[in-house]
Amino acid sequence: MSSWIIYHNPKCSKSREVLALLQSQSVDAKVVEYLKEPLSESELLELQNKLGAEAPALVRTKEEDFQAAPFDVNSAEVVAQKLAANPKLMERPVVVKGPVAVVARPTENLNKLLS
Repeated sequence: MSSWIIYHNPKCSKSREVLALLQSQSVDAKVVEYLKEPLSESELLELQNKLGAEAPALVRTKEEDFQAAPFDVNSAEVVAQKLAANPKLMERPVVVKGPVAVVARPTENLNKLLS
């Protein structure tokens, strides 16, 4: 089983770009379309833990839904609850390699996992 996961939105050009980059590097990543298969609160807490200091970047704060009802992006529990209920607020793409994750926006963030 691959230790790589990409939380992917096929309608997002940046997400498609990162997936293509992983494939060009022969990375066999499990592709999770998080809008079709939303993450649970516990999965989101685990993902935030893997992101570490970058966890607040997991939230799309410019989305209309966030602007209409903002919440504390620095609270892991609040973020997990809100993203589980409204997965379109999750930033994309997110790439996980074992115990570490990055929000691959910009694409260069992926270099942390590829090196």
